[in-house]
Amino acid sequence: EMAQAALGTAGLHFDELNKLRVLDPAVAQQTAQLREECGAFLDRIAEFQKVVGGLIELVDQLAKAAESEKMKAIGARNLLKSIAKQREAQEQQLRALIAEKKMQLERYRIEYETLCKIEADQNEFIDQFIFQK
Repeated sequence: EMAQAALGTAGLHFDELNKLRVLDPAVAQQTAQLREECGAFLDRIAEFQKVVGGLIELVDQLAKAAESEKMKAIGARNLLKSIAKQREAQEQQLRALIAEKKMQLERYRIEYETLCKIEADQNEFIDQFIFQK
């Protein structure tokens, strides 16, 4: 016991296997425990980094997918605008055609009325000519 105390003051210690050590067995045990805890902590940090890496990758994929859908939506919207403009132009052409046909119909109506009047006049002339004989 005295020898152990003398060695202890000199900074030398015996471990559980009675080997001579420079480090106090309690300190050595705490150091080993700290080393294990640090190793476990590093493992957890590595796992956390993997999870975060996966999450970042997933978010990047979602961002790319959202950008792609946004571009599709813009394309569809532009196509609809283009179709709407084409329909509007087509409608204006048809309205102009209708107006032209209405004017043509009015000319034909007037021409028909004129021809009917001429026919009536000629029939009247023929009737008078026949009755004179």
